[in-house]
Amino acid sequence: MKLNSEGKINEFISVAGNSLYPAYIIKGSKKNLMIDAGINLFGPLYLKTLDEILGDKKKLDYLFVTHSHYDHLGSLPYLKKKLPQLITGGFPYINNLLKKESVLAWMNKLSEIQREMFKDIVEDEKVTIETMELYLNLREEDKIDLGGLTCEVYETPGHTKDCLSYFIPEIKALFPGEIVGVPDWPTGEKVEVEFLSSYQDYLNSIKRLIDLKPKFMGLGHKWFFTDEDVTNFLEKSYQETIKYKSFLEDQLAKVDNNLEKARDEITRIEYDEPGTRFQERSAYLANLEAQLKHILKLKKN
Repeated sequence: MKLNSEGKINEFISVAGNSLYPAYIIKGSKKNLMIDAGINLFGPLYLKTLDEILGDKKKLDYLFVTHSHYDHLGSLPYLKKKLPQLITGGFPYINNLLKKESVLAWMNKLSEIQREMFKDIVEDEKVTIETMELYLNLREEDKIDLGGLTCEVYETPGHTKDCLSYFIPEIKALFPGEIVGVPDWPTGEKVEVEFLSSYQDYLNSIKRLIDLKPKFMGLGHKWFFTDEDVTNFLEKSYQETIKYKSFLEDQLAKVDNNLEKARDEITRIEYDEPGTRFQERSAYLANLEAQLKHILKLKKN
């Protein structure tokens, strides 16, 4: 099945917020874990739905992020202020980014573009992304006991260098962030390929996750999959990644490897004319430029 990521999914997994920026709540018999923290504007909504899911938001023990993008850790500083007991975690490199004023300014700029869309959620609350430090530096093979459930950590770079995926083996549930791409908006039938830091790492990471044979997969935006549809999507993502690299190479070749011309043409084809991408335009452009620069580097080498 492929369904919207919202509400109670099963006895162990629920979604705080909504399907645009889902925060997955994993309920163990001893501890409760939240995976990803969406954009900062969703902070108040996460608190509200945490009360609904857990009975008391203060029962949330852990908050782990999949990677360092503003739409996956945005409400982390806000939630930590509201829930001081919260044990936060992510890849160690994220701590360096959260200390850089230029990075925080860019994250807040991208978030503010969406304020009008989510004004009913945020109202006048101060939700600025501020410098902070994650409590746990999570790495490959780390395991966190939730009571009857175990959160296993996998390093899965390729979308960014700091991508982590979380796997709950007892229920074969996988939370990969964006390392497996994002189903298109609004149908979810196509895969938007998201390798930014490394094409080969991205492919290798998808292959690793296929080998886990998950039966549930909660994506970073909009959807979750169950049973055979998990493997189907992962394998489709792998193949679409190979095709997308060829597409980028072809577009660059048409303009003698001129990055700006290729970027503008691809943006017209992918973003402007279809008009179906939910991603904010400047964020899309930043990601596309990162992909094109990476392809040019591969061609040069």
